[in-house]
Amino acid sequence: MTLILQFAFPVFLAMLFQQFYNLVDTMIVGKFLGSHALAAVGSTGALNFMVIGFCIGICSGFAIPMAQAFGAGDEDELKRYIGNSLWLCIGFSILMTAFTCILCRSILSFMNTPKDIMDTAYSYIHIIFWGIPVTFLYNMLSAMIRSVGDSKTPVIFLGLSSVLNIILDIFLITIVKMGVPGAAVATVAAQAVSGCLCLLYLKKKFPILQPSGEQWHPRRTYSAKLCVVGVPMGLQYSITAIGSITLQTAVNSLGTVYVASVTAGTKLHMFFGCVFDALGSTSATYTGQNIGAKKIDRVRAGIKDCMIIASIYSVLALGVFLLFGDPLITLFANPSDPNYRQILANARLLLIWNGSFYILLSAVNIYRFCLQGMGYSDIAIIAGALEMAARAFVGLVLIPRFGYVAAVTASPIAWIAADSFLIPAYYHYLKRRHRILMSGCC
Repeated sequence: MTLILQFAFPVFLAMLFQQFYNLVDTMIVGKFLGSHALAAVGSTGALNFMVIGFCIGICSGFAIPMAQAFGAGDEDELKRYIGNSLWLCIGFSILMTAFTCILCRSILSFMNTPKDIMDTAYSYIHIIFWGIPVTFLYNMLSAMIRSVGDSKTPVIFLGLSSVLNIILDIFLITIVKMGVPGAAVATVAAQAVSGCLCLLYLKKKFPILQPSGEQWHPRRTYSAKLCVVGVPMGLQYSITAIGSITLQTAVNSLGTVYVASVTAGTKLHMFFGCVFDALGSTSATYTGQNIGAKKIDRVRAGIKDCMIIASIYSVLALGVFLLFGDPLITLFANPSDPNYRQILANARLLLIWNGSFYILLSAVNIYRFCLQGMGYSDIAIIAGALEMAARAFVGLVLIPRFGYVAAVTASPIAWIAADSFLIPAYYHYLKRRHRILMSGCC
C-alpha cells in the first residue's frame, strides 16, 4: 500500500493540474460573468473532452514504443520513433484543428445548445480547438520525457502553467473585459507555455530524445506501430465521451439553468475524481510490472489495497460534499445571480448523488487499468462502450421522461454498467494469466 501511495501521489498532482485548466475557467466565468456564461462554457464540456481526450490518448500511446526502445537500450530506434511520432502529431493536429473548427457550430447546434448561449459557447470552444496543436505539443513532449524515466518535471511545468492560467483568466476577464473568449485564450496560452518549457528542458537535458539526420525521415513501419498503439488509446477517451455528448445534448434541452447546474456539479465531481484516475493509472503500472515479474499474488494484493484506499477516500469525499457542498458550488455561481438558488440546489443534488456511488467509480478505474496492465486493452475498451451506452440511454430515454432527476443518475448508472463487466473480467483474466504462468513453469 505504501508503494502504491508513493507512486499515485505524483500522478494525482499531474491530473489535478490538468483539471485546473477547465476548473479555474469555469469558476472565474461563473463568478464574474454569471450563469449564462457558466452554462455556455459547461455546454461544451463533453465535446471538449472527446476531442482533447483523443489528443492526450494518442500522445500517451505514442510514448509506449519509445519507452520500450529506451528500455531495450536501442537509442537509434528510440529517436526514429520520436521523429515519426512528431510528424504524426503535426498531421493529426492539422486535421483535427481544421475538422473541429469548421464543424464546431454545427455540432453545438446538433447538441441542442440553448440559443441564448450558443454564440458564447461557440466563441469559447472555437478558440480551444484552435489550440489543439498546443495540446499536442505539451502532451507529446511530456510523454517523451516520461518515457525515459522523468515523471516529475512535466508535472512541475504543468503546475506553473496552471498558476499562469489563473492569472491570465483574471486579467483577461476582469481587466481586459474579453468575456468568455478570454477564458479560452488563457487556457491555450498557459498550455503553450508549459509545452515550450518542456521543449527547452528536453533540448537541454535529453540529447537522447533529439533525432538527427535520417532519424527524422517518416517511415511507414514506425508510423504504423505508433498508430496501432496510440489511436486505440485515443479512441478509449472518445468512446466514453460520445455517451457524455448524448447526455449533454439531453441536458441542453432542459434549459440554461440546468446546464449551469450540471456544469458546476460536474466540475467539482471531476476535480474530486482525480484520486480515482490516479489510482487507476497506478494500478496499470503496478499490474504491468508484477505481471512481467510473474508475481500474480502481488497483483491481487495491490488491487485489493487500491480498492481499500479508494473506499476510504470515497467516504471522505461524500462527507465533504454533505458538509461543504454549498460553499464549493458557490465558487462557480454568483449569489447575486437570479438563478443562484436553483443552480445551488440542482448542483448539490448531482454532487451528493455521484458521491454516494464513488466506490463504483473507483472500481471502474482500478479494474479497467489493471486489465490494461495485464495486456488486455481491447477488453478494457468494452467497459468504455458500456459506459457510453448507459449514458446514451439516460440521455435519450430517461431525461426526456423524468427531466433533471434522471440526469443526476447518469454517471452511477454508467459505472454500474461498466463494473458489471469489469469485475468478472478482472477475475477471469487474472486466472488466465495464472494458468499461462503455471503452464510456462511446467
